[in-house]
Amino acid sequence: AASSGGTIVFRTGAEVDVYELERLCDKVGWPRRPVRKVEMALRNSYLVATLHLVAAEEGPDGTREERLVGLARATSDHAFNATIWDVLVDPAFQRQGLGKALVEHTVATLRRRDISNVTLFADGQVVDFYRNLGFVADPAGIKGMFWYPRF
Repeated sequence: AASSGGTIVFRTGAEVDVYELERLCDKVGWPRRPVRKVEMALRNSYLVATLHLVAAEEGPDGTREERLVGLARATSDHAFNATIWDVLVDPAFQRQGLGKALVEHTVATLRRRDISNVTLFADGQVVDFYRNLGFVADPAGIKGMFWYPRF
């Protein structure tokens, strides 16, 4: 996909600059998280999928500037189950099908790794987005359960 004088590139396993990710989180209005914990979450993820805007023109050093515009990550037991987390796309690049492509590529990569049960947690306002991608809320009455510390 071409946008803003560059190309959007999907990658798995690319290095993610945690500060660039935090700037992207700021853009979508997510609360700040401790950088050390974000680094740990990325490192311990089974899969990290990214979308980068790659500049159309090479810079003076012969490389093309890249900017993180989307990310999704998954944790897994490496056998049966994976859970997708932290799906985000820069608001300037939303409504172009990039979030859909990011989730579809992430699921396809998990399926290629023989993961058959893919789950995710979604804020209420994006449930329909995921439903349109084939995710089912509370299948067969299954409910997500959460434990929170009581302070």
